[in-house]
Amino acid sequence: MILVTGGAGYIGSILVEMLLAKEYPVVVIDNLQQGHRAAVLPGARFIQADVANIRVLDALFSCFKVDAVMHLAADSIVSKSMSNPQLAFSNNISNGIILLNTMIKHDVKKLIFSSSAAVYGQPCKVPIMEDHPLKPVNPYGETKLIFEKILHWYGKAYRLKHISLRYFNAAGASEKLGEDHLPETHLIPNALKAVLNPELPLKIFGNDYPTQDGSCIRDYIHVIDIARAHTLALEKIDDLTGRAYNLGNGNGYSVLEVVKAVEEICGIEVPVVISPCREGDPSTLTASAGKARVELDWEPQCPDLKSIIGSAWRWIQSHSEGYLDSFDTKHDHISQGINGLSF
Repeated sequence: MILVTGGAGYIGSILVEMLLAKEYPVVVIDNLQQGHRAAVLPGARFIQADVANIRVLDALFSCFKVDAVMHLAADSIVSKSMSNPQLAFSNNISNGIILLNTMIKHDVKKLIFSSSAAVYGQPCKVPIMEDHPLKPVNPYGETKLIFEKILHWYGKAYRLKHISLRYFNAAGASEKLGEDHLPETHLIPNALKAVLNPELPLKIFGNDYPTQDGSCIRDYIHVIDIARAHTLALEKIDDLTGRAYNLGNGNGYSVLEVVKAVEEICGIEVPVVISPCREGDPSTLTASAGKARVELDWEPQCPDLKSIIGSAWRWIQSHSEGYLDSFDTKHDHISQGINGLSF
């Protein structure tokens, strides 16, 4: 069985969807602060709880035969980490250590970690390779880097097998599942929402970066390609333990280029408001994913920006209220109890 922490969230739920399609038994733990119960598809066991809850984690590992963990639960909003680093360090590091200690206690020795391109900070050169200096410029990136280092030492001491996947900008949707955050901080869904609600224009943070049009450049990777990388990493973890891999397309698009692509797909102008730059935002982040291509046999199957945006547009058109549109109380995937604990 695969345990997915944060499996009711955007990336986690689509990862669970892929694991189920590959006939892996799956159990999800998520506190639903950012995730959605309706995003966990029938077929997966679901436990509404925080990873920090040692009693629940201990009962979970006692009840289920967990073979590997995919750890996606985290505070991931960069601006929030800048204003409240205490929360980011508590959730992303302290809670992660609780998870690791419980895994070791129950002799579960395989973990795929959801890391981030934020570990690199302001790049010295692009595209960024895995051996680039690791100098985060925000607490969120710092938490991901620290946890990667913790995994290294747990690997040495406890023979924990681990792979870290450094995502660049996840985007897009599957046919069933998509992106629904509150608040939403990601560019593509916010641009699409601005199309649907012109009275709520898209905020562009900064137009004076050292780029061709003054807006930030990012590398957008389809969420399905990210999910597939997790399954490949799990299959190869025995041979590749301790390694980190970039997940990106290698092509950077500026914020204004993304806005133009949204307008072309939707046929409607995106209302825009220019806001000040956000502290902790590097100007350019693009990936070299050659290492993942060679060692994981991973190749993005949907690298085209318009295809990524198109999948998100189809999902948001049919889910104007997010997962409130699709909530089904008849789903039987909620665990009723583990060792006397009820959820």
